[in-house]
Amino acid sequence: MKKLSKNQIIIAAGISALTAIIAFQQVSIAESTSEAKSVAWYVSNIKVAQAKNTECRADVNNIQTTPDCLNALSALQMSFK
Repeated sequence: MKKLSKNQIIIAAGISALTAIIAFQQVSIAESTSEAKSVAWYVSNIKVAQAKNTECRADVNNIQTTPDCLNALSALQMSFK
């Protein structure tokens, strides 16, 4: 068996790292595109709605406009009027 050169090892490591990065991004995209919970679901799971609302308010990237954040807030407003 032929021994790999230094350049071949570097290229193989780079390809492996790139493959890992792409796989991680695909998982992140799949998680971020999951369907939002409905207002009715959050009304039925009020503790989860409270946790989601806290998470949304604490996010520095202002994710308060995501469907989950809006639905959780709506459920809380409906439940505590």
